[in-house]
Amino acid sequence: MLKIKNFNNSLCKNSVATIGTFDGVHIGHQKIIERLVNTAKKDGLKSVVLTFFPHPRMVLQKDANIKLINTIDERSEILKNLGLDSLFIKTFTQEFSRLTAEEFVVNILVNQLHIKKIIIGYDHHFGRNRAANIDDLKKFGELYNFEVEEISAQDINDVSVSSTKIRAALDAGDILTANSFLGYNFMLKGTVVKGKGLGGTLGFPTANIQVDEDYKLIPKQGVYIVSATHKEQKLFGMMNIGTTPTVSNKSKETIEVHFFDFNQDIYGEEVSIEFLTRIRDEQKFDSVEELKNQINQDKIEALEFLKQHHAK
Repeated sequence: MLKIKNFNNSLCKNSVATIGTFDGVHIGHQKIIERLVNTAKKDGLKSVVLTFFPHPRMVLQKDANIKLINTIDERSEILKNLGLDSLFIKTFTQEFSRLTAEEFVVNILVNQLHIKKIIIGYDHHFGRNRAANIDDLKKFGELYNFEVEEISAQDINDVSVSSTKIRAALDAGDILTANSFLGYNFMLKGTVVKGKGLGGTLGFPTANIQVDEDYKLIPKQGVYIVSATHKEQKLFGMMNIGTTPTVSNKSKETIEVHFFDFNQDIYGEEVSIEFLTRIRDEQKFDSVEELKNQINQDKIEALEFLKQHHAK
């Protein structure tokens, strides 16, 4: 199945395309998309990205418990904001992975994307068992009348960023590194659901965030400084990811946000949370009073950070 998202309400007839999973749409990806969009404008073509979902590793390596930086909807939104004309999302299946290189070129690139040009990395492999390379693609280009523009090793290596490095940074709670590689703040979206109300009893009422996509990467447990937008109002606050061991003996991980200067009822609403930095690990305190004191210290640290970096 090929799902098409047209961002400018125009049909894709003659396109310049690139291909990739683009998890994170990081600064390296953004460089490729910028090149794609500029080429499309210059040559009078439509800019198109072909991406895959689920991630190929989820399908081909059944034991690969890979978590993704972006949900597919987040990925779509970021690509749209980069000026792309259309996004083609190919459902990745075992059957699709068995297409020969030529079947892939003809069935997808030529017949559905109508490509006149493709911009692709020098090390790109495709087709069954990833057996075909860029030289094969150039031969298909001559056969099916499209141009292949190669992204050189130097251009790719100039941006020493990868989705794998970003995932590792998030797993370690290193938000500043992850954000610098992404070129934007790592974020997650979720629905505000009823919790146990424990935050309120501590003087810090929280919004419990439920993330529906189980493949979405959740950073390392701990306390973070975050921002969000609610009905055009910019909010700042503290987020705890963890099991709240001081007040709960359950092992289920929760995501709770305490927003500063905000007390509206937002149950059932979807919120998008941006991660700004990490304060500390989650820890178990000897008493609720100790926990309250630490949260007060966290708030002081968070407000100082926001004063310096976000002029709260």
